[in-house]
Amino acid sequence: MNLSVKKERVIHQYRAGKFNCKTDEVVEEFPLTIMVNGEEFVTLVCSPEHLRELVIGFLASEGVIRFKNEIKRFTIDESMGFAYVELNDTKNFRSSDFTKRVIGSCCGKGRHFYFLQDVKTAKTAIDKINISAETCIHLMMCLQNESQLFQHTGGVHNAGLCDTEKLIITRTDIGRHNALDKIFGYCLLHRIFVRDKILVFSGRISSEVLLKAAKLGVSIVISKSAPTELALKMAEELNITTVGFVRGDSFNIYTHHQRIIE
Repeated sequence: MNLSVKKERVIHQYRAGKFNCKTDEVVEEFPLTIMVNGEEFVTLVCSPEHLRELVIGFLASEGVIRFKNEIKRFTIDESMGFAYVELNDTKNFRSSDFTKRVIGSCCGKGRHFYFLQDVKTAKTAIDKINISAETCIHLMMCLQNESQLFQHTGGVHNAGLCDTEKLIITRTDIGRHNALDKIFGYCLLHRIFVRDKILVFSGRISSEVLLKAAKLGVSIVISKSAPTELALKMAEELNITTVGFVRGDSFNIYTHHQRIIE
């Protein structure tokens, strides 16, 4: 089954005092239920691409796995919307140790950072990297230029993993958490060291997003949108630099400003 991330739909558009009939592109939503060792673990609502990365990244961010070799068997049934994961260590996984919930695609019911597994998997940033102010602006511009699905539909979030000069990988999803999990999954599958990397993000830096960045292990988070106060408190404690409102030739540094230089 070849899943599509967008579909065409005939709409009636009102512009300049007139109605016009035209074809528009809208993003797809795809519910994916993850089964771990035969137990239903969670249902993610996502964009139907890079699903293997999404599942592996999600399991890692939730503390179910740390490395890809902890997975014995992995299959996805796209036609039914199920991912089946069998772990090598079947004795130590109990779904009751985690909070089972349906995670929506955006701002509804999200993940709360006080869960025990979040405490176990969040990392304090330790790398002493720094980047120039111009690089912050350049990386955000590169992310926006890469986001063709957003340009066509306006309905997705984008995330990119960068080094101190350029984008390494970008991922897109209707859910901002999903885009980050796809990045996480890609890094695990390709054994990419992330402690010296930068996360560039299109959405708001919420506490959940900041926690995702901490679990991934990056030191700098750059966003074109705003942070929340709780996210900034977490960033201060976890030694993460947060940069927001990267628009045009300006931005704001909220925490650990020493990593951004002139």
